[in-house]
Amino acid sequence: MKLKRKVEVAVISDVHLGTYGCHAKQLLTYLNSIQPKKLILNGDIIDIWQFSKRYFPKSHLRVLKKILDMASEGVEIIYITGNHDEMLRKFSGTIIGNISIVDKKVLELDGKKAWFFHGDVFDVSIQNAKWLAKLGSYGYDLLILMNRLINWFLIGIGREKYSLSKKIKNGVKGAIKYISDFENVASDLAIENGYDYVICGHIHQPKMFIKENKKGKTMYLNSGDWIENFTALEYQFKRWKIYNYNFDKLSPFFADEDIKDMELKDLIAAITIVDSQNK
Repeated sequence: MKLKRKVEVAVISDVHLGTYGCHAKQLLTYLNSIQPKKLILNGDIIDIWQFSKRYFPKSHLRVLKKILDMASEGVEIIYITGNHDEMLRKFSGTIIGNISIVDKKVLELDGKKAWFFHGDVFDVSIQNAKWLAKLGSYGYDLLILMNRLINWFLIGIGREKYSLSKKIKNGVKGAIKYISDFENVASDLAIENGYDYVICGHIHQPKMFIKENKKGKTMYLNSGDWIENFTALEYQFKRWKIYNYNFDKLSPFFADEDIKDMELKDLIAAITIVDSQNK
């Protein structure tokens, strides 16, 4: 019997379903391994910017079905909108069964306030030049595809995987400064508003640290992504941790048996049925 880990709160972000860079199978494996009370989807779960009818494989649909199944089983699903799924912001405040769509969320966790939001509000390129940001996202997706080919070759010759995007990010001073500024602004705002935790996504950088200034202190957390890092945040026993799929052994949880061999049309039908039951 497969025993699932009980988690009070699990947070994932930047899945980018519908893009070539998304690692949906790994995410599905992770979701099958946990039993959370709350699952927070902190933005950019479905990549509507790059959505194409030509590319939405079964594994991506399985993730959606798994989330809907969790909701039907009593898990509270909080979908926080991001920039790549900003079209959902018109539905902010909507509640369907155990699923709610919001732009931000404040939760009380063991007497402490946790502030959740995606983080794109800090991104000047998105606010002032959305076309430039979209162009950059297409370039990033192409880079990920190239990286997959390179890693396929490296594994074939017995070498370790290599991340082109991480190398570029770590080598560009502007990128390093942007990430640092993002973390500092989010932390300072959290302190100013009296939040004990600030939990973001958006920059694809899993991180957890304490930020302190003259006005107080807060814990900054970022859930990373399911493009390169395969990370999530988990809250249990009054503490946070960064979960990393690459450091876990989850093969028994690869896929739910009832959806493993489903045909595409059956999978879409199953999602539609679950969705209608929650209304």
